[in-house]
Amino acid sequence: MGKFTQLKHFPRMKNLRVKKYLGTSCALISAMLFSAFASAQLMPDQLKPKVLPYKDTSLSFEERAKDLVSRMTLEEKTPQLINDAPAIPRLGVREYNWWNEGLHGVAALGDATVFPQSVGMAAAFNEPLMQKIGDVVSTEFRAKHFSKLHRFGGSDWFAGLTVWAPNINIFRDPRWGRGQETYGEDPYLTSRLGVAYVKGLQGDDPHYLKTVATPKHYAVHSGPEAGRHRDNVNPSAKDLEETYLPAFRATVVEGKAESVMCAYNAINGVPACANTMLLKENLRDKWGFKGFVVSDCAAVFDIYFKGSHGFTATPEEGIKAAFDSGMDLICGEANEVDNINNALKKGLVTEAQIDTALVRLFTARMRLGQFDQRTQVFPKITANDNDTEAHRQLARTIASESLVLLKNKDSFLPFKSSIKKLAVVGPNADSVAALEGNYNGSPSNPVTVLKGMRARFGENNIQYAQGTGLVDPVQSAVPNNVLCVDEKCKKSGLNAEYYADKSYKDKPLVKRIDENATVSWRNEVASGAVRWTGFVKAPETGTYSMRYLADGGYRIWVNDKIVIDAWNVDWRPVIASGNVDLVAGQTYRLKIEAFQRGEQGNEKLMWSVPSNPGAQAAVSAAKDADAVVFVGGITAQVEGEEMPVPMPGFTGGDRTDLNLPAAQRELLKKLYATGKPVVVVLMNGSALAVNEEDASATALVEAWYPGGQGGEAVASMLAGDFSPAGRLPVTFYKSLDQLPKFNDYSMDNRTYRFHTNDVLYPFGYGLSYSKFSYGEIKSPKQWDSNGAVTVSVDVTNVGNLDADEVVQLYASRKDIQGSPIRTLVGFQRVHIAKGKTQKVSFQLDDRRLSTVDAKGQRAVVPGTVNLWVGGGQPAQRAGLEPAAGGETSLIIKKGKTVL
Repeated sequence: MGKFTQLKHFPRMKNLRVKKYLGTSCALISAMLFSAFASAQLMPDQLKPKVLPYKDTSLSFEERAKDLVSRMTLEEKTPQLINDAPAIPRLGVREYNWWNEGLHGVAALGDATVFPQSVGMAAAFNEPLMQKIGDVVSTEFRAKHFSKLHRFGGSDWFAGLTVWAPNINIFRDPRWGRGQETYGEDPYLTSRLGVAYVKGLQGDDPHYLKTVATPKHYAVHSGPEAGRHRDNVNPSAKDLEETYLPAFRATVVEGKAESVMCAYNAINGVPACANTMLLKENLRDKWGFKGFVVSDCAAVFDIYFKGSHGFTATPEEGIKAAFDSGMDLICGEANEVDNINNALKKGLVTEAQIDTALVRLFTARMRLGQFDQRTQVFPKITANDNDTEAHRQLARTIASESLVLLKNKDSFLPFKSSIKKLAVVGPNADSVAALEGNYNGSPSNPVTVLKGMRARFGENNIQYAQGTGLVDPVQSAVPNNVLCVDEKCKKSGLNAEYYADKSYKDKPLVKRIDENATVSWRNEVASGAVRWTGFVKAPETGTYSMRYLADGGYRIWVNDKIVIDAWNVDWRPVIASGNVDLVAGQTYRLKIEAFQRGEQGNEKLMWSVPSNPGAQAAVSAAKDADAVVFVGGITAQVEGEEMPVPMPGFTGGDRTDLNLPAAQRELLKKLYATGKPVVVVLMNGSALAVNEEDASATALVEAWYPGGQGGEAVASMLAGDFSPAGRLPVTFYKSLDQLPKFNDYSMDNRTYRFHTNDVLYPFGYGLSYSKFSYGEIKSPKQWDSNGAVTVSVDVTNVGNLDADEVVQLYASRKDIQGSPIRTLVGFQRVHIAKGKTQKVSFQLDDRRLSTVDAKGQRAVVPGTVNLWVGGGQPAQRAGLEPAAGGETSLIIKKGKTVL
């Protein structure tokens, strides 16, 4: 034990034997301490060993944290300010990595319940259900942390209890690839769902936090991805208070979030993680935040790096700016510890500042129970509480509630008894990636739409043909009989050279001939990169799309001309293809380079041939069916966080085009031409300009990225097992021409609150299989700004099906220049049996009835408030079914400032 106890701290190590030694030693220490404690119970009080204050459970968590920090040396303190915090064995402090993700389920460490991506859950407009989901997610975090890892009190990466969720940025522009992670474009909806999820994650235990929730990215962060490390945003004071900050305030003030993550971008010239206005004046002073602030990963580096903000001249000054503003924890590289130590030596940062941050951090760890006995901290949660059948059923429920019916010509859906044979086609029909979105876990039993349709309608009634890829025609493995080692094609295959790394500097480790440029990295070779060379003989004349099926980067050349360069990728698989024209019978030089970045396993060269047999098969299936279900859209393989996507319509994870990819549109035209009814099911994380589908499809369903059980939900809805009631949490525009520039953060002409033109589908829109009518709205005629205003209405299901209705309350101030056209101030999802009536009531406080002036001051202003209560917004474009509802007005007699 001597050598072990002399070590100051342990960096996170990948050597399993070292980890086992560390775990065994800590376990031994724990056993010895427990034995000593048990023996002490038999001693007279005066002989019992004194309990150190930080171990004394009678003290507050903050008192205990202060005592623990006071016992650390300065050398031990500074490494604790990095997300990968080392152990301090002499104090019984386990190593802890603060980085974990849980936007819509546990995002790592094997199987987990995968709920719909956040924007999909927002479409359910169900605040209580969101809290329940947060509670289930936190249970699964605990189940993995306690039981599977056997490392109570510490964690490795993605194994801790500090969850970097929810993402409550406003989805102000549909081009943003990370908008899928948010709850949409509305501040009030985002606030309510954010508060609910935070409460679910942190739990209602009176003593311990179930997990720590971390609302992010604070603040004014919503793309473009390509410039996020250097972009400076200059929001008006009005936009800041009215749109960008409300959800953060709500999750802190109401949700009691223990943590907040500061963003990459700068606001008004100051990086978010060094921004005193954000972190001190608003977060801590106005909102009373007591928790800790963590930087987005490398955001502190961005403060001083000249290629990013370059806000300070040196790293040490960057550290000073961050800690002066109130940031506590750096997600970044280990060398930031050196920068902190150097800043201390230069007097730029004081030990008192370090202590303040550490007390906040260790208070959080203590609130998680990491310094108490395992038997006292959520003892009923075990490994069996992860990914349970009940949890998967909850995922199915929210997937069902998130489905939005956008079009239903002549009430074609649900399918009638005359519809017996169905053709299921499209790139997302049998795609697990289309279920998951990003920041996702791994569903243990994923149900794609195809699988759900077969289960619901019967195997014999479903004919499947993929028809098209996501952005290209259907691709298949290049057959080995067209690949040649030599130009005269005397021998099939390709020359393969395997290298230690992707620099290709050293001699090849292995040389051989491979079929189809196929490799299984795990089983066949121990290398980091490969180069194949040879020839390809074209079987047809025309345009081919080519890519390499891989987890890592790749490049393809034909006749020494680059066809596709997808080299600079991170850990996510890419599906980038390039086009090349070939002539039948001719032979072309071929070179492929690829490097290992993941565990795809069987990687291979893919292409589509000019005759497009995939599309032909889909049209043939359609002609033989009573109806067609086309499942398309996009996936997180092309929209997401800062990733290279070298394909038309996409850039850096963002989008440059709102249309469906051209390959899908071309197939849909052929399907419409068959004359068969076509139901289009969209799976995506952002709004699509599906103008052609709105005009030509028989029915149109928005399914988002619906989670592990999403295919069951879609099939059940099409069958009529329930009536859809999801509503759009974002506006579907007709085209990008309707929007300002992407990097313009002004809210002018953005979102339903300020956009003045006709759109394709408005925020809050969604159809039902049933019908609802609204009675007279009951509310006071006047209000003096004291107390709350009660608004109620009777809603009757006048249709033929029991169904949910999402009742929405909007307020508008036509008498105040610059105020939103209308803004959501209340919503409730209610289930009403056919023929029944339900009273729905809302309580409006001064914040919900307030407005924000040009100086960013929030106040209740005397005048007339127009109130609309209905199943959507009062104004819909021509051709859309109008939302049922009604309007009333409220006269505010007395004004007041709202904090």
